[in-house]
Amino acid sequence: MIWIPIVGLALGVFIGLVINFSIPIQYSSYLSIAILAALDTVFGGIRASLERHFDSKVFISGFFFNTLLAALLAFIGVKLGVDLYLAAVFAFGVRLFQNIATIRRLLMNRRQNSVK
Repeated sequence: MIWIPIVGLALGVFIGLVINFSIPIQYSSYLSIAILAALDTVFGGIRASLERHFDSKVFISGFFFNTLLAALLAFIGVKLGVDLYLAAVFAFGVRLFQNIATIRRLLMNRRQNSVK
């Protein structure tokens, strides 16, 4: 099931590159935090797949829920005049790097075990 997050990420990048669509500058903070949340979910899905406990329902619901929650947090922050999006950037950034580090370790361990 590792292919679902990878195919989703590749499809999203492809659509973003092919479609000539511009986002108004006032919405750029919402989009950036939503992309960060989506990347967090994708790398979490890859990690779960490598750890052999991937669940597509959890992945899909987490993808949309995290993305919408992050955008909502940024929206509320703008309305309150507080940079609430920074909390989401920090949380998703930390999780993203943790997932990437875990993926790297899992792949290195698999490679070492296959060499032995």
